[in-house]
Amino acid sequence: MERAITDTLMLRNGVAMPRFGLGTYKSAQGGDVEGAVRVALEHGYRLIDTASLYENEEGIGRAIGESGVARSELFVTSKVWNEEQGYAETLAAAYHSLERLGMDYLDLYLAHWPIPQLMEGTWRAMEELLASGRTRAIGVCNFLVHHLELLDSIAEEPASVNQFEFHPRLQQPDLVRACDERGIVIQAWAPLMRGGVFSIDEIGEIARHHGKDPAQVTLRWVLQRGLATIPKSVHPGRVRSNAQIFDFELSGPEMATIDGLDRGDRIGKHPDSFSA
Repeated sequence: MERAITDTLMLRNGVAMPRFGLGTYKSAQGGDVEGAVRVALEHGYRLIDTASLYENEEGIGRAIGESGVARSELFVTSKVWNEEQGYAETLAAAYHSLERLGMDYLDLYLAHWPIPQLMEGTWRAMEELLASGRTRAIGVCNFLVHHLELLDSIAEEPASVNQFEFHPRLQQPDLVRACDERGIVIQAWAPLMRGGVFSIDEIGEIARHHGKDPAQVTLRWVLQRGLATIPKSVHPGRVRSNAQIFDFELSGPEMATIDGLDRGDRIGKHPDSFSA
C-alpha cells in the first residue's frame, strides 16, 4: 500500500521519482502557479511538473526558491516543446528552461509530443543532457506504441518515463503493456478528467463508502494500478485535498469497478493527429 506522499518509484537508471506530484498545465505565471506550488510544498508534494509550453517556469522557480525546501529534496520536470525539437534546438530549449527555473539541473526532461521526423536529433540531445548532468533522467510524453518502437531503433539510452493521458475513461491497456515490457514508468496526466470523475456514478458510490471525494478515489486507483500521477490545480483546497489519499485503500472489487469504466474517451489531442 502506498502510505505517504513521499513514496517513490525507481526509474531504470536508479533515480527515485515521487509517485505523486503537482501538474501545472494552464497554471498562469505569477500568483496562480506560485500559490499552487507554495501550498503543494507545504503539504508534502515534492514533484513539480512544468514545461516550456506552460510559460510558468519562472514563477515555479521563484516559489521553490522562497519555499525553504532544499533543491535536493525536490523532483522537477520540464519538457521540450514541439517547435523546439531537433538536436540543437532541444539543447537550447533545455538551457532556457533551466535559466527560467533558476536551476542547474532538472530531475526529468521529457519530449512533450512525438515528432517522428525530429525524434533522432531530439533524442541525441536528450542523451547528451543526461550524460552532462543537466538532467537526471529523460523520457517522453504522449508516445503511443509505434512511437516507442521508433524510439527503440534510435535510443542508446532508453526512456525512463512516458507521461500520457490516463484516467478511468481512457486506460490504454496496449500502451500500458508496451511501457511495462520496456521498463518505462507511466505517469498519468489528466487523471481527474478535468473534473469529469465527479460525474461518474460508480466512482461517487465508492467515494461515499470511504468518506472521500471522487477525485481522491480516482487518484488512489491510479496509484494502486502502479502508476505515477500529476493532478493539476491552482486552488489551495484542491491541492491539499488531492494529497489526502494515503489513509485508505481500495478493495479488489472497487479497483475492478473503476478498471471497467474504460471507454477510450480522450480529453486531449490524439498523438497521431496533434499539431503544434
